[in-house]
Amino acid sequence: MMMAARYYGLDLDPIDFHLGVGDTMPSPAALSAWAQQAGMWSRALRLKWRNLFAVTGAGPVVLLFNDGSAGLLVGSNPENKIVQIRDPRAPEAEPPVPVDEMRLAEVWSGEAVLLRNERSQADADPPFTLSWLMGLVMKEGKHLRDLLIASFSISMLTIFPPLLVMQVSDRVLTHRSYSTLALIAMILATCILYETLLGYVRRIIILVVGVRTDAKINLHVFNRLIRLPLDYFERHPAGETMYRVSQINSVRQFITGKLMATLLDLMTLAVLLPFLFWLNAPLAWIVLVCATSIMLIIVAYLRPMRTIYGKVMMAETLKNAALGETVFGIKTVKSLALEPQRKSLWDEKVAEVGKWRMAMGRLSNWPQTLVTPIERFMWMGIILVGAYIALVDDTGYQIGSLFAFMMLSQRVSAPLVGLARLIEEWEEVAGHMGLAGEVLNRPLEDAASTGVRPKFAGAVAFQDVTFTYAGTKLPALDRITFDIPAGTMLGLVGRSGSGKSTITRLLQGINREYSGFVKIDGADLRSINLRHLRSSFGVVLQENFLFRGTIRENILAGRPGLTLEDAIRAARLAGAEEFIERMPNGYETWIEEGSPNLSGGQRQRLAIARALITDPRILILDEATSALDPESEALVNANLSRIARGRTMFIVSHRLSSLVDCDQILVLERGKLVDIGPHAALLERCAIYRTLWNQQNRHMHKEGSGHAALAPSLIQGS
Repeated sequence: MMMAARYYGLDLDPIDFHLGVGDTMPSPAALSAWAQQAGMWSRALRLKWRNLFAVTGAGPVVLLFNDGSAGLLVGSNPENKIVQIRDPRAPEAEPPVPVDEMRLAEVWSGEAVLLRNERSQADADPPFTLSWLMGLVMKEGKHLRDLLIASFSISMLTIFPPLLVMQVSDRVLTHRSYSTLALIAMILATCILYETLLGYVRRIIILVVGVRTDAKINLHVFNRLIRLPLDYFERHPAGETMYRVSQINSVRQFITGKLMATLLDLMTLAVLLPFLFWLNAPLAWIVLVCATSIMLIIVAYLRPMRTIYGKVMMAETLKNAALGETVFGIKTVKSLALEPQRKSLWDEKVAEVGKWRMAMGRLSNWPQTLVTPIERFMWMGIILVGAYIALVDDTGYQIGSLFAFMMLSQRVSAPLVGLARLIEEWEEVAGHMGLAGEVLNRPLEDAASTGVRPKFAGAVAFQDVTFTYAGTKLPALDRITFDIPAGTMLGLVGRSGSGKSTITRLLQGINREYSGFVKIDGADLRSINLRHLRSSFGVVLQENFLFRGTIRENILAGRPGLTLEDAIRAARLAGAEEFIERMPNGYETWIEEGSPNLSGGQRQRLAIARALITDPRILILDEATSALDPESEALVNANLSRIARGRTMFIVSHRLSSLVDCDQILVLERGKLVDIGPHAALLERCAIYRTLWNQQNRHMHKEGSGHAALAPSLIQGS
């Protein structure tokens, strides 16, 4: 699979491959999903011998053999009835092996995986728009075809009951014909039966289309959401984002519900309207004029409704942002007794929503009021006008025709009125689309398929790097230049806001709008595949999130295919093994959201174990021990030398005592690099570092001791 992907200039990462549920070896579907995740077009197929001559030419095809191995189909010769198979284990210079049908049938039963370049970036990452959503529904071509057939059949069946009623009135009652009545009853029962069955089928098809579309939308939305850059989530409340994205459900329900139903009803209209004019043209014109009047009234109110609805959506967004902020920060709310303030804020947001909803309701009440008499006249007026025509018509206008027209006119007026209502609801749906689109149509991080995937050793170089956060004028990093070899333990110190965490963010590719160069093992960071880059890092933050699940699942989050032994090894290295074994269920202990059954130190050590499970070449500890109690911090620091073995480490800490064993310590001040060197050298020559050290270790100084307490006791555990 990797060789076939390289033919198209792409690299598949084995880390991203996952076996299917219940599989013991790679299945075609799992391999195809792996390629699709990397941004390729791929299909798992079962081919026959004759198909092999059709699929060659565009690129290699992966053939999966019966014994679990595989080969690459790289060419064919239809005249000689042979195909060219390359053994992926053979030397690259070795030519492919010619194979005939008999030899291939001994080892291959037909399983294959096709690979192609993605058609275009627009197809791979289409913007979230109403037209894209409609296109998604239109891809259900087979189901939509069946739906149209069922709807057309129902429309035709709709004509029969009014015609039968007309015959009952004009012939059965007039001539007292019991046999005709029995025949009409049988025909009517048959029509009702078929209409019932077709209605059931139509509803099932609409349900299938809705569920399939909903699944595709949810997959697409989550894929786009998770690929948004981190700074978006840092600048927008989680409650606001969740509310905006949730509006997609309303849009999907509108398209597969009201919109589809109304369009199908319009098909009924196309069938019945000519029949109405055949029955009675003056009455048909009344129906058409009334429906058109309703549509014009609703269209006239669209623009002012759009303005007010936009304000309703904004108020709802702010209300949900306040709710989300309160829920996510409930610990702070409870601990500081902020309930009255949050309730006051909530009351204010609810009142704002209520104000604009009331304004919208008042405005929308006017078209409802104007439309009601027209709707009533559409079916009640028809009775009066029809009766008048029957009274004054000397040509023998039959009352049965009036009954038939009344029955059909209700079927015709419903889709016309529904279409008018649809235009009104369209504005609301457009508002929902706008809210979701403001999130989902933002620029994404680099596609997973782009960039090189080098094997890292861990050498890092910053060359004249300058970076400024959006919305600020002063640079967070100002012409930073340093170079560290692989395997270095680098400490980052400085006052708050000096740029320590910014360096780690640039290393992880979170912020990429910088000038200068950041290089890892000589490769420009911007040219490295983003997913490969981050999966090669281990990152531990000051506050780490643990997912709902067991301790084992949290440790193995980055490598779900690893075993319990791997989790134990990482926990032992992080100093977490001792408290995990004291848990009631050990590694199978369940962690709830917010991990209330774990202390801060335990959560932090689990986060370190989770970062180490991938055996990263570069490990970042960003204030990872600042929230720990002295005992936990001592335990983590005591393991640092073992953790650092064979990897490059970036340790951001305000506690200089935890950095004295670092190979190099980088001192920052207001985004500038002041000095870099080992602890002892910086104490002698760097005034900023010496000041920070003395502030933190004032209690350890003795009269006349100078720098007697240079090394902290935490490393020795005393």
